Amino acid sequence: MDNADRKIILVTRRTRLQELVTRYNTVEQARFQAEHLGMDFGDFLAEDRTYQAAVAEAEAMLGQHGRLQRLDRGFLPNFLFPPDATVVVLGQDGLVANTLKYLRDHQPVLGINPDIARWDGALLPFGVADLAAVLPDVWKGRRPIREVSMARARLTDGQELLAVNDFFIGVRGHTSARYEIGLGERQERQSSSGVIVSTGLGSTGWLRSVLTGATGVAGGRCAKEVNHLRQKGLPWDARELVFSVREPYPSRWSQAELVFGRIGSDHPLRIRSLMPDGGLIFSDGIEADGIEFRSGLEVSIGLASQRGHLLN
Repeated sequence: MDNADRKIILVTRRTRLQELVTRYNTVEQARFQAEHLGMDFGDFLAEDRTYQAAVAEAEAMLGQHGRLQRLDRGFLPNFLFPPDATVVVLGQDGLVANTLKYLRDHQPVLGINPDIARWDGALLPFGVADLAAVLPDVWKGRRPIREVSMARARLTDGQELLAVNDFFIGVRGHTSARYEIGLGERQERQSSSGVIVSTGLGSTGWLRSVLTGATGVAGGRCAKEVNHLRQKGLPWDARELVFSVREPYPSRWSQAELVFGRIGSDHPLRIRSLMPDGGLIFSDGIEADGIEFRSGLEVSIGLASQRGHLLN
């Protein structure tokens, strides 16, 4: 394929500095607000310089190999990726995870770490300097691809949401979420701080923190399995999900037995909202893209048929 026919999408994000300037209008006001809160504004400036330099270097390199289009994270939900485009993500792991949800099945992502000294980057195996050597292998199909399982939430009103890392099902704010939860033949009514449903990729993130707190308080019949998950997580391509209920409260009205388990392709997790206000489902930590989960709605959460693909 000639360079003129090759389409490349470079996905970027705004830095913390850019977010502050957007909120407070000027760099001076952003500095004042950051330092007023005791933050090191110099670190904001250094991070922004490093990221902008990485963007410029990546654009220069990618522009030599095809028709380049830069896409900001905020436009991902409304952007239709060309099926034959090479997708390059320059940012933290969360940006890679967020991008995977909007790609066509089997369309791989090339994750680039813009600041190796700052970010570990489990989903960012390459630096900007690696692009020259990696790109020819990508187009010749020589790079290995790692498959990532996703989760899908489907509501009774027809709405759907995908997750690369995890789902949160609960309520806005710090009030208790009330719902009915069911898995297989088991079902109960609960009051808790919400339910986390994790994929294999997300099992070492939010789920790990929830399980660490739970195992630190008590053992229980699932202690061995929980401890293994907390330490090892699941494979990224695992064809099962794991759920954990945060801070379930047992009372005359609510139970607290169905608080942890695995979700397979033939037995989804079912949750029916009993929350008249504030109920919410969101994925991968992005609350702004969440779905309202009001009383009477039921969600079924299981494995998505779509999978993510990461170039290595």
